[in-house]
Amino acid sequence: MLQPEWWHWAVASIALILAELAVPAFVLVWFGLGGLVVAVVVAVMPELALTAQLFIWLIVSLAMVAAWFKFFKPNIHKTRVGMSSANIIGEIGLLTREAAPFQKGEVRFQKPMVGSDVWPCIADEALPAGARVKVLTVEGSILKVGKI
Repeated sequence: MLQPEWWHWAVASIALILAELAVPAFVLVWFGLGGLVVAVVVAVMPELALTAQLFIWLIVSLAMVAAWFKFFKPNIHKTRVGMSSANIIGEIGLLTREAAPFQKGEVRFQKPMVGSDVWPCIADEALPAGARVKVLTVEGSILKVGKI
């Protein structure tokens, strides 16, 4: 059986890293970098079996993906899309446009809520732009806010 050499791994790895340009999921790059690690290992130990090479590639690649999500994207599982209004109530935001009882304002949150960081809002009292507010209730797609 033909044994892959180090440069086979290097070429395939570079191809995976370049494929990341076409598939913007930021996953292929980790498998490409895992292949570069295997290329170095095979350059040092050229008699390493193909099964061992594939095992090293798989373990290193998966470890890099896991590290990416653990250290650089730690809160990706906490997306707020589809969350209930109970999760929005109590959030603190900053008014970017003044709000009043019969005048829509705009509130900006530090983290996006249901896909957007800016939401239309109303208030029971006139609140100037720049005021810190708390979400009191959700009325359709409009947030009712109050002064903190």
